[in-house]
Amino acid sequence: MRVVRRLLALLLTLGAGLAPSVPVAAAATPAVPTLVGIRAAHHPTFDRVVFDFAGGLPASRQVTWVTQLVGDASGLPVPVAGRAVLRVRFAAANAHNAAGQATAPSRVVFALPNVMTAVRSGDFEAVTTYGIGVASRQAVHVSTLNSPRRVVVDIGAAFPTVWRQVWFFNQPRFVANTEPFFTPVLRPVLPLTPATGLMDRVLAGPTTTEGAAGLRQLSSGATGFRALGISGGIARVQLTGGCSSGGSTVTIAGEVLPTLRQLSTVDWVKVYDPSGHTLSPTGNRDSVPACLEP
Repeated sequence: MRVVRRLLALLLTLGAGLAPSVPVAAAATPAVPTLVGIRAAHHPTFDRVVFDFAGGLPASRQVTWVTQLVGDASGLPVPVAGRAVLRVRFAAANAHNAAGQATAPSRVVFALPNVMTAVRSGDFEAVTTYGIGVASRQAVHVSTLNSPRRVVVDIGAAFPTVWRQVWFFNQPRFVANTEPFFTPVLRPVLPLTPATGLMDRVLAGPTTTEGAAGLRQLSSGATGFRALGISGGIARVQLTGGCSSGGSTVTIAGEVLPTLRQLSTVDWVKVYDPSGHTLSPTGNRDSVPACLEP
């Protein structure tokens, strides 16, 4: 009897070893939502910035005012035109596809009363970050909508503005050697500080539509400005970041001079380099720094 039990146990063991294996399906990796577009529009009391997503909405949406936008991977400052920067961070979310190609613009400009630009500072380890540059820090409301899936950021804009011109480099005219090489477009600015608003708009650059028409921003290495003042009919402004003509006859000066000179209180414009130098610091004449000479 004992022998029979041992034989049965052996047969059961062998049978178990010969049983066909059943494949176990690997757990599916959750799809990471992808940012596919950024758009904006003005409403009666606010500017609305819309981030469009495919494949769902990011689980985390952090929106906060920051004194400086910093690159997520580099830790370096990322320039954003405006008087204040609203950082918008999405996780988990990508701004690129499986091939590594961008699915949303890294930088986009808007001609709205408050919102000027949205600049990407991160698309790293399923975290996507943008900085929204504005003319004035105002109340913010964030919501989500479906069909299509989108994150909506409403920024207050219930204040008066006036329309002024901002000049940008006209690349087609330059290539054709047809002057003038700089073309004005309209921008809303705060009436009490129009010079500051105009300089912010210069640094923001052309909108997508203006870019499609051939307008370009000539930054000449500048990432910002400081010490802007108007006295005795002379506007003075110091560039920050960098300053170089690159040997070209057209520079950011071609944008700044006519943009500021349109103001009724400005007859002459003097542009200073980041070190505080300009070629003609005195006298009733326009002046640019040596770094903007060809």
